[in-house]
Amino acid sequence: MSLRIVAVAAMDAAKLEAEVSSELGRVAPSRSLGSVDGLVALEWHLPGDEDEAARLRARLIDKGHPVDTAVLPADSGRKRLLISDMDSTIIGQECLDELADFAGLKAEVSAITERAMRGELDFEGALTTRVAMLKGLGLDALEQAYSERITLNPGARTLVETMKADGAETVLVSGGFTYFTSRVAAAAGFHTHRGNTLIDDGKTLTGEVGRPILGREAKLSALDEFAAARGIGRGDVIAMGDGANDLAMIKASGLGIAYHAKPVVAAEAHAAIEHTDLRAALFFQGYEAKEFVS
Repeated sequence: MSLRIVAVAAMDAAKLEAEVSSELGRVAPSRSLGSVDGLVALEWHLPGDEDEAARLRARLIDKGHPVDTAVLPADSGRKRLLISDMDSTIIGQECLDELADFAGLKAEVSAITERAMRGELDFEGALTTRVAMLKGLGLDALEQAYSERITLNPGARTLVETMKADGAETVLVSGGFTYFTSRVAAAAGFHTHRGNTLIDDGKTLTGEVGRPILGREAKLSALDEFAAARGIGRGDVIAMGDGANDLAMIKASGLGIAYHAKPVVAAEAHAAIEHTDLRAALFFQGYEAKEFVS
């Protein structure tokens, strides 16, 4: 078995090569994947098995280099399906937390969100508790929260559009709400989206969530459903997220990426993005910078 190591960083190529090669036994990179907006990506090929891959991942992370790395089987390449979380992954915010700010409850709701994303609370229970706290909030707060607070994370649209141009399907799947997933999916360019539903009475939120609730297992089911529809296996899927409810789909996919993730997620992912942006997910698949679609 051979391994493919991809390193991405906001530094010049010579420095990146020196920092990573020092952890790989002074082996020179096999190729450069190019640079874009100050991000540089290099690729190495080394002999090794799954155990060696795990050791390399730990070594590269433990050294504290400001470098995002993926250690993958050498035959791991471009994926045919992108399935991604929304909150704190494709966008820089937690929509429910921002919505709660309009009810004067952001601190209380955010505290529950943080614990749920760390896996300390049951996702469904945490979701229904937070939504119940917003009972009576006017529907105009939804538009305010989206238009005033929600922003795409750097590289989000480039990731989606580049994979689409290469023939991949792109799906946004979220434990958040369809009011936001529909708008974020359109802004980032996703083919389709899934999320939970906020119940309202025509003027205000009722404090209820539509059933069934989309959580951890539903995200995994969505991965399998969309993969089957395209006639591909889990190995042809890239899945990304930051919270505990993303872990099942991240572990099941051929390339599972933890994006600025909670420790429980980062420990189980194939790769992590902590220092650069979402375009690293393209480099991890072997795309060259010159192929990126803005």
